[in-house]
Amino acid sequence: MASLPVESSATQQTVVELQKFARTSWVLDVPKPPGPWQEFVDYFREIILPPGNKISSQKNQPAGSKRLVLILQRIFPILSWGREYSISKFKSDLLAGLTLASLCIPQSLGYATLAKLNPEYGLYTSIVPPLIYAVMGTSRHIAIGPVAVISLLLSSMVQKLEDPVANPVSYRQLVLTATFFAGIFQAAFGLFRSGFLVDFLSHASIVGFMAGAAIVIGLQQLKGLLGITHFTNNTDIVSVMTAVWRSFNDTWNPRNCILGCSFMCFILISKFLGKKNKKLFWLPAIAPLISVIASTLFVYLTKADEHGVNIVKHIKGGINPSSVHQLQLTGTHVGEVAKIGLVVAIVALTEAIAVGRSFAAAKGYHLDGNKEMVSMGFMNIIGSMTSCYVATGSFSRSAVNFSAGCETAMSNIIMAITVFISLECLTKLLYYTPIAILASIIISALPGLIDIHEAYNIWKLDKLDFLACMGAFFGVLFASVEIGLLMAVTISFVKVILIAIRPGAEILGNLPGTEVFCDTSQYPMAVTIPKVLTIRVKSALLCFANCNFVKERIMKWVTDDAEGKVNRDIQLVLLDMSNLMNIDTSGIASLEELRKSLASTEVELAIASPRWTVIHKLKLSNFVNKIEGRVFLTVGEAAETFLSSKSKLATAHHQAILPPLLSTSILPQTAFTSPRQSFYSTVTINKLHRHHHLWHHSPSKLILSRRLHAPPIRAESPNQTTPSEPRQIGKRADIKKIMILGAGPIVIGQACGFDYSGTQACKALKEEGYDVVLINSNPATIMTD
Repeated sequence: MASLPVESSATQQTVVELQKFARTSWVLDVPKPPGPWQEFVDYFREIILPPGNKISSQKNQPAGSKRLVLILQRIFPILSWGREYSISKFKSDLLAGLTLASLCIPQSLGYATLAKLNPEYGLYTSIVPPLIYAVMGTSRHIAIGPVAVISLLLSSMVQKLEDPVANPVSYRQLVLTATFFAGIFQAAFGLFRSGFLVDFLSHASIVGFMAGAAIVIGLQQLKGLLGITHFTNNTDIVSVMTAVWRSFNDTWNPRNCILGCSFMCFILISKFLGKKNKKLFWLPAIAPLISVIASTLFVYLTKADEHGVNIVKHIKGGINPSSVHQLQLTGTHVGEVAKIGLVVAIVALTEAIAVGRSFAAAKGYHLDGNKEMVSMGFMNIIGSMTSCYVATGSFSRSAVNFSAGCETAMSNIIMAITVFISLECLTKLLYYTPIAILASIIISALPGLIDIHEAYNIWKLDKLDFLACMGAFFGVLFASVEIGLLMAVTISFVKVILIAIRPGAEILGNLPGTEVFCDTSQYPMAVTIPKVLTIRVKSALLCFANCNFVKERIMKWVTDDAEGKVNRDIQLVLLDMSNLMNIDTSGIASLEELRKSLASTEVELAIASPRWTVIHKLKLSNFVNKIEGRVFLTVGEAAETFLSSKSKLATAHHQAILPPLLSTSILPQTAFTSPRQSFYSTVTINKLHRHHHLWHHSPSKLILSRRLHAPPIRAESPNQTTPSEPRQIGKRADIKKIMILGAGPIVIGQACGFDYSGTQACKALKEEGYDVVLINSNPATIMTD
């Protein structure tokens, strides 16, 4: 009868081994992953029929008008939300659209002068693009039109090809051509679902670029604010300040500065009051228009233009004229203009999508990034043919639109209609508008582009991101707009490359009471597996750029002493590949070199949790056979298999010494409690040592602890076994009772000095006469007290 428990245990062990073998086959016997051609086909299919679209789900419905309606609704979202449009929504959109127009008209005039175009081109850009976006766009709150950063970017780059003063017609043609190319690129990004290209400009880069551009724009407006006649075309701060300093030696009229600064103070005060009182949201929106009207009347009544105040003079009225014939698609500058269009397209999309997503998140609706790119692309393509330059979403005007309570994109339509009426009827009234007022309107809008708080957050979170932010800022400020963008993108790429070629690696340990393995540096309470070095590479790709670094890091941990000798406590290196998404031939070669180096030091190599593509390539390269099939589903299973194999060797080794120990009965089941019941537990074993047999230990006291801070478990249940009185039997009379709370097979084997599994170790201790109570069989760690 005594042999029955042993036979039952052997049968159970066989079942467990079969289960482990089956799980290993799950990892190895996987279907072939899709190849590059299949991935391309899937990608192309997503372009034609993106996931979740309603068209592909209507296969069972009859084709005809209903299918056509679904297609049109997908292309023109206005057909979807327009069916549910109501009078109450129209009232909200009407108020928002009129408020938006009051801000848009003076800003458009100023931004056109910033782009070195005639003022009417700013108004043209506020008519056609908003109408196209309202039909095709998905954002309800974004306000479309000219913006300061794009106006500066266009003027600073195009003026290197044509002088806007000496040859204004050619300059205007290149601006319109750049707008056409920007629209082509934007539409292509959306149609081919290539929005990731916009991410080349990181958030940190945009913060620095916007801040630097705001300062440059403000410096550029000193020409209009101070009434300077001769001014530099360069945008860097040194050139601008030099031009301003030299202008004081020339004849200039302080009336421009006084007039502009007076109304700029009025606009800034109105913004302050609008922030203090949300009910006065309309005040900062209408303040620029009031400034234009009041200053125009002042100049007209006082004839200040005859006393040196610079005015706008003639503004061409009427609807947008066609500009198809002005597009320069052939010639010497086509390549340069296309490059300008690409840069402007990316910057414009980045700003617009960031603005749209911020308000979409506030209102809880989804913004389709690809549709946004397509809609903005088409609005700029059509805009370039109707005398418009690059339009995008304006943050300041979108904030006004949001505060005014707009419900749909109808507010853009109302704004465009209002601007069109102004072009038809009111352009003659703008003849006496002071240029200093337009400069003050632009300057008053710039503080919103400088986000010092966000720059400070970037500094706290990521120093390399802050470096990219400052690179963009100082590049724009001291060099040029394109140099600043180039510096920001370069620094961001260098950061990505550094992370790729020097990936982090972490040693893993088991969190007590769980099956989770995590970084021991992050979780000091995690318990490392004895004689197993478990490593996880913090990279998605093991390739030629980082494989040698990873291999050297692992070998450094294996030979961790100063003389480079092998750490004999390590018998297995276990690589957790759960983070690794792909591997190339150089990565596989480095793993082969690592295997050979470890084999020469009698250390085994195993892998756990390999991804689909990774395990497929390792099988093709015969690497799995070279590591003798040591591939496991999880890290825990790999550790358990390793310890189990070592315990079998130890059992065979000690049978000649302790034959009676293996024929004893198993401990009663009542001596075990659920692993979930204990959070903190200890065991005190008098006079034991880790690397000696039980009867040869030197006096010491070992404490096994989970290093958690919950109170110890108490034996309150009547079914729970409590320790009995000590019995003075066994090889050591001074060791009478061993009570282990929360200890697992690993710890028991170490405490006994045997590489036994938990059950075998307990049987050995029981046979030797010790009273053993095992509660909560979870892993624990040994610390010497």
